[in-house]
Amino acid sequence: MTTWQNTPGSGYYPQQQGPGYPYPNSNQQNPGYPPNQGYPPPPPQEGYNPGYPPPYTGGNPPGPGFIPPGVPPYGQVPPMAGAPIGAAQQSGMYGSNYGEDALEGEVKGFEFSDKTIRNGFIRKVYSILMCQLLITVSLIATFVYHRPTQKWVHSHQEVFWISLVMTLVLLICMACCTSVRRKPPMNFIFLFLFTLAEGIVLATAASMYEADGVLLAVGITAAVCLGLTIFAFQTKWDFTVLHGALFVAVIILLMFGILTIFIHGKIMTLVYASLGALIFSIYLVYDTQMMLGGKHKYSISPEEYIFAALNLYLDIVNIFLYILTIIGVTRN
Repeated sequence: MTTWQNTPGSGYYPQQQGPGYPYPNSNQQNPGYPPNQGYPPPPPQEGYNPGYPPPYTGGNPPGPGFIPPGVPPYGQVPPMAGAPIGAAQQSGMYGSNYGEDALEGEVKGFEFSDKTIRNGFIRKVYSILMCQLLITVSLIATFVYHRPTQKWVHSHQEVFWISLVMTLVLLICMACCTSVRRKPPMNFIFLFLFTLAEGIVLATAASMYEADGVLLAVGITAAVCLGLTIFAFQTKWDFTVLHGALFVAVIILLMFGILTIFIHGKIMTLVYASLGALIFSIYLVYDTQMMLGGKHKYSISPEEYIFAALNLYLDIVNIFLYILTIIGVTRN
């Protein structure tokens, strides 16, 4: 048997659970009632639905048009989470234009957040790029102007080939493995090793030319890259849609380069270097707009700052090599 006691403020509560719980006069237990946890709830009232809405506690029974408290009238939208308080005060608790104001505020906040993230991403990319260029220019200056280093590199050509193989391996690792280029500090380590190896390759190649020609190539490359970057920031043309055409152009340039190995000549080399400088100049605009995002069709994720800096660095390096080749050919 189940005995009942009167608990103040809680109704009648059983002292123990019996076979008739929670109905004392029943011989079967309610199968849908939750198990006894601590003090059980009072016996259900007749006609009371334990779900929503709560029982009506007014004086008279509710009529056909009764709306439970806390439920907005039919046709009105409850306030949106995260909406500005000023909009609620202007339009009322359930005003007709409240949802529109809140939606406009959320859209503006999203745009501001996206713009802030993109600006921070651009600053990070150019900071990494400046460090890469400083390392590369330092190695080129050492190999060109320091005679003992220049002679040592010319007598040990294996340094060039080892650096070239390291450049290709590290480039493939960073391009194909997402975790390598996204997970710090591994991404910075791989990028530093790649920049060091690529700098040695460029410095070794530049040491074959006269110092004033190398200096002229560096100056022209800096002017061209600065002008193209400003153009990419200001122009309304979307170069990100040209990824297919640029890929085809690189394949044609590669075939042309293989052809120049077997057909020697100043004109062939000059045409090849001019086409290469033109194609990678367009690539520089393309990669810059990919980094900017926004109004352009395609963009790079802000998590890919290493990949974006690597693309810009390779574009600048190729432009420098082709300009240096043009200067070397014109000077015989």
